[in-house]
Amino acid sequence: MPHRLRLDAPSPLDYFRSLVAEDAGLNLLEAAASIAQDDEPGLDVQAVLAEVDELARRLRERLPPDASARHKLQLLCLYFHQELGFAGNVNNYYECGNSYIHRVLASRRGIPISLAVIFIEIASQLGLRAQGLAFPGHFLVKVLLGNGEVVLDPFTGNTLSRNKLDEFLQTFRQAAGMEGEVDLPVELFMQAATPREILARMLRNLKEIHRAAEDWPRLLAVQQRLVVLLPEVAAERRDRGLALEALGHWQAAVLDLQDYLQQEPQAQDRVAMAQRLQNLQRLQTGGARGAPPLH
Repeated sequence: MPHRLRLDAPSPLDYFRSLVAEDAGLNLLEAAASIAQDDEPGLDVQAVLAEVDELARRLRERLPPDASARHKLQLLCLYFHQELGFAGNVNNYYECGNSYIHRVLASRRGIPISLAVIFIEIASQLGLRAQGLAFPGHFLVKVLLGNGEVVLDPFTGNTLSRNKLDEFLQTFRQAAGMEGEVDLPVELFMQAATPREILARMLRNLKEIHRAAEDWPRLLAVQQRLVVLLPEVAAERRDRGLALEALGHWQAAVLDLQDYLQQEPQAQDRVAMAQRLQNLQRLQTGGARGAPPLH
């Protein structure tokens, strides 16, 4: 009897790895939607993409053939924020679901960056040139219109003037305790974020939520993705090692901290990390514990 060919579905991490392997052709919406598979492994990411496609189709069919880019943007803002009801989740800002695209689509509530990912995808399907702006403390959207541009707050739907952007920047500086430092111009933060940078910011938002809650398994899952997304960033490998340490996976933690110190021999925390590494190696000699596979 011939053997049946068995094709196993890729793990959520392997799927994510395939999506972010190269910058060329990186599908931001698909990769962003797949992040939620750490919590919901059975999530149908393609169904999420189809839902956004349908939202875009409904608006695209209403547009007159000769609609200008500015007219398209005006209709999109009304459609997205008023008709569909997308808005910021002011009541539960730090809930993980605000970073999960399928939940934002269901609840119509999210944080600026998740709302921006959906908005940018719909805008692109209308032929608009929309980009994400990794503005300090508050992710924004920039839409290019001929020789000009419009900056939008995806959290509120408001158009932002130069004065308002200055206010955002000053508010961030005050909250970060940077008031006495060099005053950087707004223009420095107006460069478009790449899809990889947007994904990293989404994951780092989740990282801070899980670290604050000391939710080490979920933190480790996020760190796995960050290491895959940013293999050249040694600090993400260090932070994965710390998550592994918290979970008692000392052997794997040792490998990550060793890699970190080799890549960053002049790191400001090298003394502390070297001491931590020595402690882990002592624990390891007493009996290493298993760990999830690292990539």
